[in-house]
Amino acid sequence: AAIENCVEDGSFAKVFPRQCEDGRGVCATDARLFSGLLKSHSPKIEWPLDNNDDSLDTRAVLDMLEFCHERVAAPEQIEYHKYLGHPHLQFDKARGQAKFREEVNTIFARNGIAFKLTESGRVERTLPPVLGDLVRDTTFQTGDKELDEYLDRARTKFLHPDPAAPIREPLEPLWDAWDRLKSIECPGDKKKKQSINALLARAAACPFRGHLDTEARELTCIGNKFMIRHSETDKIPLDEPHHVDYLFYRLFAMIHMLLVASGRM
Repeated sequence: AAIENCVEDGSFAKVFPRQCEDGRGVCATDARLFSGLLKSHSPKIEWPLDNNDDSLDTRAVLDMLEFCHERVAAPEQIEYHKYLGHPHLQFDKARGQAKFREEVNTIFARNGIAFKLTESGRVERTLPPVLGDLVRDTTFQTGDKELDEYLDRARTKFLHPDPAAPIREPLEPLWDAWDRLKSIECPGDKKKKQSINALLARAAACPFRGHLDTEARELTCIGNKFMIRHSETDKIPLDEPHHVDYLFYRLFAMIHMLLVASGRM
């Protein structure tokens, strides 16, 4: 209904203009142009929408919201064409996008849907405070390009989950980052144990160091035991989203702490 209203009130007319028949400017949204481009971006979406269709693909709906946000702009009447009975319009894109975000996010919030349409125009998961802010806002410049890429990939997959992908998908690059980090202090063949000991030593002295040793071993064990980076038949699958969230936050917090302690943040 929110998107249909934007089509009707001219909010998409800046990008999909219907011209006044007298050639005096834009007067409305060309719904045919809107429908055609939307269909090419989101092939699973049929326009006009069927409000009784419960089979809509979640990713397709989120893509549609991002498509609309990029092209919406608040219409402002500059004159009224009395003879043809329509206004002539100009547009404020920033105001239109802000209004669209507010309406979409209100719908998400009131229906308990854990997504948010951000100022960048991307739909992201809403994460718990503190750790959510840490995941979203941390900039990775560790001095190791491959480690940065693993961490950015993990965060991107965690913030922008693909409903069609396995729920464990964000964990794989994060555990790849963990393996990379464990060898960063002392590069070289058969030096991983020496490297992780050096990394943990920079993070804490005893007695807290002992707890970090235990946590490092446990995280490595989880990566080997569960279906995260390996798919052998003896690996235990992860089927619950809250289990994935817990493991992601747990390892992310460990990695972040070690990067800060070693001067790599």
